[in-house]
Amino acid sequence: MYDTSYHRASSVDEAVNLRSSHDEGRYLSGGMTLIATMKQRLAAPSDLIDLRHIPALKGISVEGRRVRIGAATSHAEVAASSALRAVCPAISDLASMIGDPHVRHMGTIGGSVANDDPAADYPAAVLGLGATVITDRREIAADDFFTGMFETALDEGEMITAIAFDAPDKAGYAKFRNPASRYAITGVFVAKTGSGVRVAVTGAGSNGVFRHAGMEAALSTSWVPESVASVSVDASALMSDLHATAEYRANLVRVMAKRAVASAG
Repeated sequence: MYDTSYHRASSVDEAVNLRSSHDEGRYLSGGMTLIATMKQRLAAPSDLIDLRHIPALKGISVEGRRVRIGAATSHAEVAASSALRAVCPAISDLASMIGDPHVRHMGTIGGSVANDDPAADYPAAVLGLGATVITDRREIAADDFFTGMFETALDEGEMITAIAFDAPDKAGYAKFRNPASRYAITGVFVAKTGSGVRVAVTGAGSNGVFRHAGMEAALSTSWVPESVASVSVDASALMSDLHATAEYRANLVRVMAKRAVASAG
């Protein structure tokens, strides 16, 4: 790796000030992506500002149906939270499928959402739940947050501090995982609330995570797995790579959507 300076921030304000004083600095949360890219010499930040020891960025709170997850909360904590599982088991199940135990204990929800990897799990949950991404500067609706592959609405130096959402009436997640990385070759998150149905797809879109309007309409009419079985999925908007063709992913979207609805009940 290149030489870099390490800073251990103890508050959000301290982290923001450190980042603003180092133009080539980067926030470090779980480091599951950043450290790997640094090892490959694909990233060379001058300074790393560690967010893992900031109390304000940690923890899960559930007040009635309102959920707030601190950005530095690990995947393992989301998976193990009984309070969260009581109101939205789908997101706990999703967290339990991420990577391996090491990744789940180091990786964080804020880091995953900020990185917006096209095969990551959390973007599907955030978009599917219609969550709000809270930063040190503002609140951003999920529909406005994800802007493309590895691209978000975050400004330079802006930090995610929490993810908040109202627990849905029903929700489920299913993914066809890469056997080595556990990333989603295709994953689908479905959620039903009083405001309607949302279906978010990860791992398949050529432009990253996206909502599927056709499946949302079908499930709004009838919330059963069979409703999505015949919905058209446009393969031209999907990725093709060594793991799966666009046509194969189009079929997986339907299959995973059926499984997600079935798991939601």
